[in-house]
Formats: sequence, structure tokens, C-alpha cells
Amino acid sequence: MRQEEMTIERRPPATAVYHLPDRTRLLVAGGLATLGLLAFAIDLPVAEWFRGHQLPKELSRYLNFAEVFGHGIGVAMIMLGAFVLDSSLRFPSLTWPAIRWPTDQPTAQKRHAARMLGGLLAGPLTVLLLKQLIDRVRPRAADLSQVADVFATFGRGLLAAGAGGGSDLHSFPSGHSATAAALASVLIWKYPRGRWFFVLLAASACLQRLASSAHYPSDTCLGAALGVLGAAIVLGREESPGEQAAAAPRSPAAGGGR
Repeated sequence: MRQEEMTIERRPPATAVYHLPDRTRLLVAGGLATLGLLAFAIDLPVAEWFRGHQLPKELSRYLNFAEVFGHGIGVAMIMLGAFVLDSSLRFPSLTWPAIRWPTDQPTAQKRHAARMLGGLLAGPLTVLLLKQLIDRVRPRAADLSQVADVFATFGRGLLAAGAGGGSDLHSFPSGHSATAAALASVLIWKYPRGRWFFVLLAASACLQRLASSAHYPSDTCLGAALGVLGAAIVLGREESPGEQAAAAPRSPAAGGGR
């Protein structure tokens, strides 16, 4: 009996059963990237339309509020709220080797938090790097009357007189869209019941970038693709903790059968 008990104690802990939700995220990222490439064909007419038209007041107000879902400060507040309200999340350990990758975190609560934070940052940081390497004039700062084709928007040639440069040359890809898509991805992973709500907010944040003449459609689609891809890589194949909790058998209430 003692030998049997020792065998049981030495048995490695059971690992979670991993499904393949990352395949869905990779398909979404690929679809968004495809849309981004196709969107080059409509970049100029869409940019010109938004520059020449004003959206209804309430729709414009809604989109401006939705920008919070893709803005750094707004996203930080949303994540802070998740950590404050959700007791299943604990700030990840920053010591080695826990900081190496989420699976090295000491507890499930810290592992889930590390996956969410890493998935949130991976895509937007990639976009930030690309912005430094690729110049593209934002629609609001471009002299679109001089555009021969959409690829002329890359570089500095179309920068309108009086435009300040700097941020006006960082249209490609959209950082807000990458952040909104990454945030939606990690929130859907943790709170799957709200998936369509998060998708709506992310799509609204992307649309706001078009309505404000800050980006072209290709910028938003490719930025969103990078946001989802970064989240897919960090979230990996681990099953959503929200779905795990929903599938777990519930214990009967104390005294419920009496």
C-alpha cells in the first residue's frame, strides 16, 4: 500500500487538455491580412469619401468613444479593471524563468494573466516597429489631389503643405487597430461569453480610424491582422479558462437535496 501511495505521489500533475482555438485566431489573422491587401484597391476612394463627408452626430460620438478600445490609456484601464474584478487573475511573476514564457509562470492565475498581457502587447509592438521603418502619409495630411496611385501614399511625397510630419507619416499600419484587435482576442479568450461584444468594440475602434482620416482601410485591416496574430502566438493552444470554468461540473449546493 505504501509503495502504491509513493507511486501516486511521484506521478506528474495532470496537464490541461489543449484544444486548438489558435487555429481560429490564425484564420482570422489570415483573413484580415487578405482583406488588407485587397483594400489597397479602395484606399483612395474611401479616404476621399471620409474627408468629404461628415457622419451623423450620434454615430460620430459613438465612434469617438469606441476609440478607447484601441487607445493605450483606455486599454490599460480596461485591463486594470479585469485584474481588479477577476480574482482568477494575478499579476505575472517577473523573475526568471517565469518571465521567459507564460507556461513558466508558477500558478494558473499568473499564467493566464501573462498570456493576456503578452498577447495584448505582441502585435502592437510589431506595428510600432513597422511604423518606424515605413513612411506613409495619413489621409488627413496627404494632398490626395496629386495621387496617381495608392502606392504614392508611401513615402513623404504627398505630405501636404503645412503638415508637421512625424505622426503624419506613421499611417501604416494602424496601431489603434492592432491594439483593439489584440485586446478583443485576449478578452474573448478569457471571457468567451462576451465575444461578439468585444468584436463589435474592436471593429468600431477600427472604423473610427477611417472616419477621423487617420488611416486607410489597408492600414486598419493589416494592423488588426498583426494584433490577432500576436495574440494567437502568445495565447498558444491553451483552452480558454472561461470555457474550462463553464464546462466544469458544478457541485450541488449545500443542503440542496434536503
